[in-house]
Amino acid sequence: MEYTCTKPSELNSIANQLLKVHTNARIFAFYGKMGSGKTTFIKSICEQLKVIDTAISPSFGIINEYKTINDQLVYHFDFYRIKNISEFLDLGCEEYFYSGAYCFVEWPEKITDFLPPDSITVSIEEKNGKRFINF
Repeated sequence: MEYTCTKPSELNSIANQLLKVHTNARIFAFYGKMGSGKTTFIKSICEQLKVIDTAISPSFGIINEYKTINDQLVYHFDFYRIKNISEFLDLGCEEYFYSGAYCFVEWPEKITDFLPPDSITVSIEEKNGKRFINF
């Protein structure tokens, strides 16, 4: 499915659709160039999940953990800065992927071989001020 987003206020509706279409999915891999809106879209998804923490880019920490109003955990990964796969393995990220919690992964192309096979691909492309979101 492709959605066109012309303004940030449309993201909540698209995030809601993503969660409805992929009701049982827990691992979402976000592909897009730097500045395409991956983190912003993940923030909207977190709003739909009723996350009570502030969702921000985990660029330097690599992993952010959020809680929902129902005390459920949500994990947000940003692998842009990892240098090699052993760095990923040292973090124990695979355990998060199989925890049953929502996991949102930015820069999944850095760890492709370790993404669970049922991961949902979300691609975001920016063109002429519009965002094209596919999932």
